[in-house]
Amino acid sequence: MSLLVDVKKRFPNFDLEVDFEAGNETLGFLGASGSGKSLTLRCIAGLETPDEGVIIVEGMTFFDSKKGINLSPQQRKTALLFQNYMLFPNLTVAENIAAGIPLATPKDVVHDLVEKQLILFGLQGFGKRYPIRLSGGQQQRVALARMLAATPKILMLDEPFSALDSHLKSALEQDMLDLFERFDGSILYVSHDIDEAFHFCDRIAVIDHGSLKELAATKDILSSPSTLATLKVSGVKNISPARRISERQVEATAWGLTLFCQREVPADVAYIGVRASYLRRANGEDHNVFDMQVYRSSDSRFERTVMLSPVLESPDNGTWSSGGNRESKPSLARIQWKVDKLAVSEAGLPVKGDVVRLFIPPEHIYLVTR
Repeated sequence: MSLLVDVKKRFPNFDLEVDFEAGNETLGFLGASGSGKSLTLRCIAGLETPDEGVIIVEGMTFFDSKKGINLSPQQRKTALLFQNYMLFPNLTVAENIAAGIPLATPKDVVHDLVEKQLILFGLQGFGKRYPIRLSGGQQQRVALARMLAATPKILMLDEPFSALDSHLKSALEQDMLDLFERFDGSILYVSHDIDEAFHFCDRIAVIDHGSLKELAATKDILSSPSTLATLKVSGVKNISPARRISERQVEATAWGLTLFCQREVPADVAYIGVRASYLRRANGEDHNVFDMQVYRSSDSRFERTVMLSPVLESPDNGTWSSGGNRESKPSLARIQWKVDKLAVSEAGLPVKGDVVRLFIPPEHIYLVTR
């Protein structure tokens, strides 16, 4: 492994405790704001000092509390790209790129390194400009060029697209992929966007309240989340506390539904989750079919988001946790359904007040124990 991190840092109202390894890969850090993602990178870069633990990169010990080792940020030779790029406004593009190169480097070598990065990132002719005269995309390219020019041991990016509009973000994603292909080592990528993390990362670490809850291949984070934190950050909109009924049945207590599951229900199941896009209108299925009343609907370009309230009366082939008249029950949590507008006619889209018979596929039910 080219990276080993096992550190703890305590604050009055927050504790960071992370333990992970990474090889020549892009490892994503996914979590809510304030969960400890950026703080982890700052500890690696030497901008924050852990209370205890060890950080080793490519065989070099950056930090070891027991041995009294704590290298300075300059000694660590890491590259950390912040959300706002942190370009020096009083330096030209070329000077910004050169800023990360060791001072002892001969001038002709510095010149060659800078020219190489200008070419790689399509910045020829921009070397003498100042950051204020650059677009947001050009500023990011300068920041990426500066990272590579410094020949770092590890790349770290902290939500690099958060300040960009969707069009510019899409264009610059290709620059980022080019950068990752050129770099031989560990890349750490912080995000709160599951689609962005899926696009870039080989594996994902889920951080919640300062601790690492799950670390797995990106596809497994999406297909087989194993914690409540992972359900939330991976985009699962429908989550309910759960109670085991039998080997294949579970009660979603927040929705008042009992559901059949394809996988065996763990004895200590704590939560159930279903992605909003996996729900669909019933079409003769035997189980997990329920009447739902549309409480609200709202549109994006290609989807309609539908908020549903369970109807108390059970259909013939569904199971409710409690009976009653055919009306929605306000005390039950609402269920979100994503409808593909391109696959349904305008007349077929659900609207407020409709009662729809919905199917919850057993194979798409997530069960987690913590």
